[in-house]
Amino acid sequence: MFAEADKKFMKRALELAQRGKGFVSPNPLVGAVIVNNGRIVGEGFHANYGEDHAEVIALKEAGKEAEGARLYVNLEPCSHHGKTPPCSLRVIEAGIKEVYIANKDPNPKVNGQGITLLRERGIEVKTGLLAEEGERLNEAFFLAQREKRAFINLKAAQTLDGYLAAPGGDARWITGEKARKYGHKLRHELDAVMIGIGTLLADNPRLTVRDFPIKANQPARIILDSYLQFPLEARLLSEDGGGDIYIFTGKNPRERKRANSNDFSTADFKARKARFKELDNVEIIENPMSAEGLLSPEKIVKKLAELGFINILLEGGSRVNYSFQRAGLINKYYFFLAPKLMTGNNGVPVFAGDAPKKIKELPELNIVTQKFLGEDLLLVAYPQD
Repeated sequence: MFAEADKKFMKRALELAQRGKGFVSPNPLVGAVIVNNGRIVGEGFHANYGEDHAEVIALKEAGKEAEGARLYVNLEPCSHHGKTPPCSLRVIEAGIKEVYIANKDPNPKVNGQGITLLRERGIEVKTGLLAEEGERLNEAFFLAQREKRAFINLKAAQTLDGYLAAPGGDARWITGEKARKYGHKLRHELDAVMIGIGTLLADNPRLTVRDFPIKANQPARIILDSYLQFPLEARLLSEDGGGDIYIFTGKNPRERKRANSNDFSTADFKARKARFKELDNVEIIENPMSAEGLLSPEKIVKKLAELGFINILLEGGSRVNYSFQRAGLINKYYFFLAPKLMTGNNGVPVFAGDAPKKIKELPELNIVTQKFLGEDLLLVAYPQD
């Protein structure tokens, strides 16, 4: 259906789109290429949220050579006024003759209307060119639009026998420098980093992007903390440089007794909540808890999308990882395997909870990437349908 030349130009548009990673969310990644007589005369990509879209940048570069040309863009040009004017009208005004699109925009404000407008003005529109690649590029955007929830990427740096940390919680450093730098790259590219209170108390992390070659996007920092045990002296609060902090906590928690944990009465909880609300970069989000005192992963991913955080890096501990896995809410896995063995059975595992009773019940994954980062092996995988 599509010529090899068409595929080549759309691949270029997809390459350009990736340059916006870390800077445009919750908008999608979009690249555009304008071709006249087989020659690229204009290129562009959406570089920053709220600024010009890819098509507009490409049209500006092409100038008068856009007239009678072809436009290759990985996502349907918008047809509504948002932070910028509709791209479809700019395409029409520029005299583009044909438009090749990878994916229709699932946003209800667009959802085929841009394509319809172009066709009504006599422009030939062809869709589905490298559609699978286009959807994979904007996987979080598509999920957020269709299901109104955040896309969860699990990151786990582990030993070959499946442990995140030693029995006392020591995890520095299971993987080497190259793997850790890749983890910071993921933080830059995604909207927020999410951990549980156990990880915060054990590691006292900053959850920032560091040692990055360009000016980095500092992701929001999400803490799951049912009983608001977050210490006010934590590095997240005392050190500058990170994104805003969102603490998901229980709604009106009752007094409870729990092994290896501080006890907070309802009065204590209210007092601590009031202190956090005095901080400019902290937001408390209360959610109902289960009988076991656990927050609902389903409600968390919905709320994150409402807040505009659609692509989340889950760096949680064992229990948080297990709760999202059990709920079927992990969309992508990044396993960093270090050539090390814990050799015992009392380390901190990637998942802490009841395992399936039968091998045939185990979740299966499709591995899409295998590559070495120094001595460590990175496996990127998706759940099988």
